[in-house]
Amino acid sequence: MWQTGTVPDAATTASVTGARARARAEVRAAILAAAAERVARDGATDLSLRAVARDVGMVSSAVYRYFASRDDLLTALIIQAYDSLGDRVDAHVATTSGQPAAERWVDVAMEIRRWALEHPNDYALLYGTPIPGYAAPDDTVAPGTRVARALVRIVREASRLEQPPGQPPGQPLEPALVESFAALRVELDLGVDDATLLAIITAWTQLFGLLTFELFGQTHGFVSDDEALFRAAAAAMATWIGLPRTN
Repeated sequence: MWQTGTVPDAATTASVTGARARARAEVRAAILAAAAERVARDGATDLSLRAVARDVGMVSSAVYRYFASRDDLLTALIIQAYDSLGDRVDAHVATTSGQPAAERWVDVAMEIRRWALEHPNDYALLYGTPIPGYAAPDDTVAPGTRVARALVRIVREASRLEQPPGQPPGQPLEPALVESFAALRVELDLGVDDATLLAIITAWTQLFGLLTFELFGQTHGFVSDDEALFRAAAAAMATWIGLPRTN
């Protein structure tokens, strides 16, 4: 501490500012960890700032200095989960560079499944039942689209696209959908036709739909090997998109 009447130098000020930022980050991380445990135990609907404050040994008014509301805390948990999944998928897409596109698609799909099995509570928070009274803000859009963009990257980096054998011609799309697809192609910087874009969207939702069925017990008694089913479905979707199996 500097003496009264003296002016701290820049290094001292930076040191104090850095220490305060680190302390704030540590407290914020502790609150998020406690909130995640509460969500895992009680569900997101019953998340309470007061309960989380008790868990970390703080008065509730102190927690409000870090998170303005329950919804603010939920948003932070959702973004944290999206980024955890996004980091895993982005890293896996990078490490599979050079492999055949269909193989990359299946490998990345299996990595998504591994993350979900390791983080079932986070997966449920992201893709489970909507939380009554909670509306996700725009802050969640970019983290929430990371996985979709990673899968699109595989299509973009494919050396070519193939027409799946025996695939019947697609039905014409409704004008509103054609317009939406045109905007989406620009957003994703993806030069594919409407039929391929429809296949990509369907494949993405199909992967998460099948994974949700597995994690929520809907495939129990239906198949004996969920991993094999998921891998086969991912491979089928890669074929439908037209991703080549060889370079």
